[in-house]
Amino acid sequence: MKIAFIGYGEAARSFTDSLAQKASVEILAAYDICQDESMAAAATSRGLRFESEIGRAISGADWIISAVTADRSLEAAQSAADHLRQGQLFIDINSVSPGRKKQAAAVVTARNAGYLDMAVMAPVNPRGHATPILIAGPSANLLRADFDALGFRFEIIGDEIGAATAIKMVRSMFVKGLEALTVETLMAAAAAGCFDRVVNSLAETFPGLGWPDNARYMFERTLRHGARRAAEMRESAVTYDELGFVGALAAKIADVQDKMGAVAATELPPGPLDEAVARIAALRRRATEATGSTAGTDASADASNPASITP
Repeated sequence: MKIAFIGYGEAARSFTDSLAQKASVEILAAYDICQDESMAAAATSRGLRFESEIGRAISGADWIISAVTADRSLEAAQSAADHLRQGQLFIDINSVSPGRKKQAAAVVTARNAGYLDMAVMAPVNPRGHATPILIAGPSANLLRADFDALGFRFEIIGDEIGAATAIKMVRSMFVKGLEALTVETLMAAAAAGCFDRVVNSLAETFPGLGWPDNARYMFERTLRHGARRAAEMRESAVTYDELGFVGALAAKIADVQDKMGAVAATELPPGPLDEAVARIAALRRRATEATGSTAGTDASADASNPASITP
């Protein structure tokens, strides 16, 4: 099985590390819109060619795994389209709305290539491609033997493209929303001078969430991955709007994730929790003031418009 990647961030690297251990797999190349030295090194250090052109990256691959940011998922499919050939499979693992995946599938299948909707349902590290996934699409059942042989931990949702990603997008409202609620509540508590009272009250009311230890994890996820999560939540907003529910809630979660991702830190600093949270809050205020950010007040509407994807 020959594999190439479009987008070479955390998910693609983790998939590479685990799939490369399979004797039947040859990982050929990667392309990423970010063409800097660190991205190139991430690919070449793993034995891949790092290409500056998408066509050269995917040439000769049986499977093409698209692992870009949510706001560029359709663009990735469009950029690859002219270089696809019959028999190739385009595996779209991006966290986007069902409608967006259907758009991407139409682009891919128009070139007589196959398309698979894949949703990654847990952090990719340390399990890589053995992370729980959902798959959907006309070819999903035909791929069962290949996925079993390679050690994927997968569940087939059905033949309809978008069925797998719908589960993730609906679930993401809760998962990324809980992160946003946690960081925003704790920063507000620190600013109001009532941090201990709020944390103690939350720990008593919701003991299963693991207060206060869960706070460091929630801050790490939003600080390290906020920009990517914001893009995902804007797609979640589209999904909720398509279903007739309140997509604006997901859009506001995206605002929080965006602001956290802009902070010059990847985790809470050491020291007492209240002081660490206050320091991050101060850094976020500075980052917001520096950019003049008002963080996407119409994020839901913007995400639903494919024309808003900047090349």
